[in-house]
Amino acid sequence: MSATSPALSPTPTYAAVLRTPHVRRVFGAALLGRLTYGTAPLSLLLSVRASTGSYAAAGTVMAVWGLTTVLLSPARAALVDRFGPRRALTPLALAYALLLAALAVAAAGTAPPVPALVALAGAAGAVAPPLGAVTRARLSAMIPDRDLLRRAYSLDTVAEELLFVSGPLLVGLLTGYAPAAAGLAVSAGLVLAGTLGLVTSPAVRGETGSEGGPAAEASTAGTGPGPRTPVRTGVVRAIAVSASMGVCLGAFDLLVIAFGDEHRMPGVVPWALAALSAGSAVGGLVLGTVDLRIPTAVRLSLLALGLGAVLAAAGLSPHPYALVGWVALGGLFLAPALTSAYLLADESAGPGRRTRAGAWVNTAFNAGGTAAAAAAGLLVGRLPLALCFALMALPAVVTALVTLVPAPSAAGAEPRE
Repeated sequence: MSATSPALSPTPTYAAVLRTPHVRRVFGAALLGRLTYGTAPLSLLLSVRASTGSYAAAGTVMAVWGLTTVLLSPARAALVDRFGPRRALTPLALAYALLLAALAVAAAGTAPPVPALVALAGAAGAVAPPLGAVTRARLSAMIPDRDLLRRAYSLDTVAEELLFVSGPLLVGLLTGYAPAAAGLAVSAGLVLAGTLGLVTSPAVRGETGSEGGPAAEASTAGTGPGPRTPVRTGVVRAIAVSASMGVCLGAFDLLVIAFGDEHRMPGVVPWALAALSAGSAVGGLVLGTVDLRIPTAVRLSLLALGLGAVLAAAGLSPHPYALVGWVALGGLFLAPALTSAYLLADESAGPGRRTRAGAWVNTAFNAGGTAAAAAAGLLVGRLPLALCFALMALPAVVTALVTLVPAPSAAGAEPRE
């Protein structure tokens, strides 16, 4: 075991995660940088809307920014795997911060040309540093104990979800004292400070894109009983299940709004969204405290099945208060399922490919959500609302059931990476 590796603990805890050498530095710096992904979208939307006076322009800019951010994430993660965090993240963060600053200046003007805003937003999304994927890959390298790593991933998933809640609140406070474009400038500062803090950490400074080491090799051992999940099978499984969960969640906001309108209680919407986040945070923290002996791949499928089944049942709620209860219950499965997906990708990817494997899981989740949001807009109003809930949950249920069935060739040779 290397000098920086934690002592293996019979009862790993969140405190043990944070006591691991350099983890607090990496975790804190990355969270500071990732806060920009909670502040930048709303700041961009408000800025473009204020400067152009057009919701269509704001929507177009946001769509382009979102597409390049999500779809090019694996390519950016591949750069990190190839060149190492320091050599890849630093120029990405500098370019991203400069483009956010340019967007802030452009949006602060009067009637800026929409094509210019679209081009800047697309370019910013294309170079957004994959701080989440890098953080999880670094945690995997620093923490060879798989039970302790599961707790680290659970903590990271819950913290990331809280960032997407606190980011918009920060923008709301900021816009009370400054123009909306100031939020873009703050976002640029956050990503620069967080990325520089991350790449100057002793745990990252010496990484130059190597294909692994002792810690990396130890982290491929898998978790729970049974053989390690085959490389490509495990990554594909994590990606497929994540995409199906994204479908569940991508349509959720619109379905809840439609449910509130149908029952003439629009006030249920924020309560339902808060219940989902609260349930997810509780579920994620509980996952990190339970001593599980279920293989990661099986656990992922079971959690996705639970998420889909509960959200489908939520559509049958007789009253908005019942909907909130069902949604809170569904949230208990969300963060644990995402944590399990990231863990499975990490276990299965092999040294030198972990950053992009985690990025693909995130991309699949977001892509599924985007597609589902568009589909829900077409279905709501044309089909019974309960059926819409069921249709959006169906991919998660089906994918979970399919992935629970062992493949006939599972006993064969492991595919080469």
